[in-house]
Amino acid sequence: MKKVLIASVILILIVFLGFKIFENDDVSEEELRVVTSYLASDELEGRDIASVGIEKAAVYLENVFKKNNIKPYFETYRDNFKWSALDLYNIVGYIEGTDPKLKNEVVIIGAHYDHLGTTAEHVGDDEIANGANDNASGTSTVLLLAQRLAKAKKNKRSIIVAFFSAEEKGMLGSKHLAKRLKEEGIDLYTMLNFEMTGVPFKDRDYMAFVTGYDLSNMSQKINEYANNDNLTGLSRLSKERNLFERSDNFYFYEEFKVPCQTISCSDVSNYDYYHHVDDEVDKLDFEHMVNFTNAMLPVIETICNTPTKEIKLNNG
Repeated sequence: MKKVLIASVILILIVFLGFKIFENDDVSEEELRVVTSYLASDELEGRDIASVGIEKAAVYLENVFKKNNIKPYFETYRDNFKWSALDLYNIVGYIEGTDPKLKNEVVIIGAHYDHLGTTAEHVGDDEIANGANDNASGTSTVLLLAQRLAKAKKNKRSIIVAFFSAEEKGMLGSKHLAKRLKEEGIDLYTMLNFEMTGVPFKDRDYMAFVTGYDLSNMSQKINEYANNDNLTGLSRLSKERNLFERSDNFYFYEEFKVPCQTISCSDVSNYDYYHHVDDEVDKLDFEHMVNFTNAMLPVIETICNTPTKEIKLNNG
């Protein structure tokens, strides 16, 4: 009953606010809570591929794009692909750069918006794996960053905003989109993927880690652009588990051989509910989320506006 009541309140907020909650320069805790709570609500049934729930999530993301004048990158927001007999789709928006030359260089920010759907492992009578941290949190972070960037209209480089489907099936959506963009011949500068941003580390100085930390100077540049030496760092567990190759950044790196990395606030060591029915909104720390999201905004802005490409692969 409590979950039903919370979901009803969230839906009322969405309908009556009409996405007009996105108005101030800084992202608010309320915005993150509303967006994340809807994406992780029982109505979306765990956002499994080819489900009614993921279709609702897709429509929601498209509507936010439309409301904030984020154009489709392709003919529509949907980047369609097939997996077996299933018709699947990424959601892809575009914020054109303002500089006549630099707008031909592209920065991608992305997150996967799918999850597991229902599971055989129930908690009481609950079988829905809502995926609040994995990855409604990352999706919300990217969506609100994109809204602010579109509103400011100060990005000299162009931005592709990508929400990937079928990450849980082997990163199928990002694999498809990376190949498609490579075939188009885009000049990709860098790609930042956001994964599980909803809980903080309790035993580390930094807020988030960067996968493939030693691959490039991305972490150092993020911290420089944020004027915060402790925004990102190295997760040794991420390195041991090779998380660089286990999220949606990987196929962009494979196709383009430029810095394409994931920024995450959880390497699972600080979250007990990974791929669990109890990955619910009430487990998230929205004060942490809002601090992280707002810290990343000037980072993305700077990445889009430096005269040269400052984020580079390390030699060797």
